[in-house]
Amino acid sequence: MDIFGILIEQIGLFAIYIIIGVIMVKSGVLDAVSLEAISRFVLKMALPVMNFTSIVHNVDRADLLSSFPILLLAVVFYIFMFGAAKGMTCLFRIKAEQKGVYQALAMFGNIGFMGIPIITSIFPEKGMLYISIFLIIDQLTLWTVGVKLLTSSKEERFNPWKLLNPASVSIVLAVVCVIGMVPVPEILDSALQKITTGATPMAMIYLGGLFACADIRKYITQKELYGIVGIKMCLIPILLYLLLEQFLLDKNLGVTVALIAGMPTMSAVVIMAKGYGADGDCAMGSIVVTTVCSAVTLPTVFWVLQYLLV
Repeated sequence: MDIFGILIEQIGLFAIYIIIGVIMVKSGVLDAVSLEAISRFVLKMALPVMNFTSIVHNVDRADLLSSFPILLLAVVFYIFMFGAAKGMTCLFRIKAEQKGVYQALAMFGNIGFMGIPIITSIFPEKGMLYISIFLIIDQLTLWTVGVKLLTSSKEERFNPWKLLNPASVSIVLAVVCVIGMVPVPEILDSALQKITTGATPMAMIYLGGLFACADIRKYITQKELYGIVGIKMCLIPILLYLLLEQFLLDKNLGVTVALIAGMPTMSAVVIMAKGYGADGDCAMGSIVVTTVCSAVTLPTVFWVLQYLLV
């Protein structure tokens, strides 16, 4: 199967999982209480375990130690995305009370549950290394800048202990295991692998449940959410690829960065927005609009990269 076919297949799987989530809510199998429990499982168990096993199984010590340029690229990427997200709040004249959450929505993409399976399927040899490095910076940025953006009280100072969360700790442990060449016990590894297998379906089913509970008509008319789709998910990926093409010898890395930029809004932003007092409804609306639109935008962006730029 060619790369474009792999991308379409992955998005098709996501669509099936989301539809299952919608059906389970509409049929009464899941409700708001059970969805909340699923969200905690996804954030505090499934995502951390998936991060850990993906890095330990797909990245070796030599590659990790020589990946400083990719680490630097990831830092520059998130600085760029922060500036772009801030610019979008001005362009679309976002209300003051929603600026922080809108910046977070435009800045953080769903690279955990969508980026990992898509990029590792397209680039099985180096994809996991690329996404692993980006995950490290992504989680550090999310739990520092992201928390600040999603905190309703502007006077509240950032608490460094918020960095100690399951997702970031799992990445640090994985890096330690890879660099120190520490083997994971077989029985533990087997258990973690089984959890990882169900991580993405569970997260997508949860999103489907959110869609079923949301007033879709309320969000599909908000033009600022389509600004995220048009600028963050379409224009920026192509722009980044054009810029990186001038500096990178590895075009696959350029495509990876473009696809990461084109991911829909990270599902964790909804939970964090509600927890820190930001506009959770706006965050959920962005999840609905960007995830649905990604079924079209991701293949389109990749088609452009494959046939017009590469």
